[in-house]
Amino acid sequence: MHTDVNALFDALWQDYIEMTPSAAQVQQLLGKGEAIVNDHVAFRTFNIAKVNLDVLAKHLLELGYVPCGDYNFEQKKLKAKHFEHPDSTQPKVFISELLVEEFSQEVQDIIHGLVEQVDEVATTAENFLYSGTHWKVDSATYARLLEESEYAAWVSAFGYRANHFTVSINHLPDYETIVEVNQALKDNGFKLNSVGGEVKGSPEVLLEQSSTMADKIQLEFADKTVEIPSCFYEFAIRYPKADGELYTGFVAASADKIFESTNVKG
Repeated sequence: MHTDVNALFDALWQDYIEMTPSAAQVQQLLGKGEAIVNDHVAFRTFNIAKVNLDVLAKHLLELGYVPCGDYNFEQKKLKAKHFEHPDSTQPKVFISELLVEEFSQEVQDIIHGLVEQVDEVATTAENFLYSGTHWKVDSATYARLLEESEYAAWVSAFGYRANHFTVSINHLPDYETIVEVNQALKDNGFKLNSVGGEVKGSPEVLLEQSSTMADKIQLEFADKTVEIPSCFYEFAIRYPKADGELYTGFVAASADKIFESTNVKG
């Protein structure tokens, strides 16, 4: 397990930009060379004991993170939690897990087969949250998972790593609104996730989010190399609650649409 929270996020970021080359360009564009504050980082997993949400969360709890909110995504058959660090400048973390038992027997068998290949020891290793896949999967299996769950297919292809990082618009020096950020991205050729509109959420729910569509990368499956969507970059602006403090939670209806950023059909 990491003992230093900054070391963990540095390692996650290095792995993430290998999967998401556009993120480094976006960071240049919006940060103009200044450091960008990460609002949150998200992970995906399956609700199978060996690799479930709690197994991933343990790495964060040991760094001082505390669980703060629970979320359910009935349509996508997921549940999630978010975690916060006592030092509010550290990114929040959003971990979701797929409710495997809610899928067809064939998909359940495939997922259990993947998880069986994971060495239990690997799940407690310092690098687990950016260790990638611990199994062999071929392109046909990926395609079969994709028929029932884009999320399951993504985890089968990419395993354990940041699914996305999120720019905190509140901390960007040159942008006041999410619409300005979105426009700058589009002007520079980045494609945005438009499911449910480019901006998810509203000042009324105290959070607005947008995201790029995932980069497409050549991924080596067990049988051949295929171009598939990898990871995306998200943007969030938070509004103050009645007590003047910025809202730190998540809005399930918006997160549901953000999940579409890795959609193959996007």
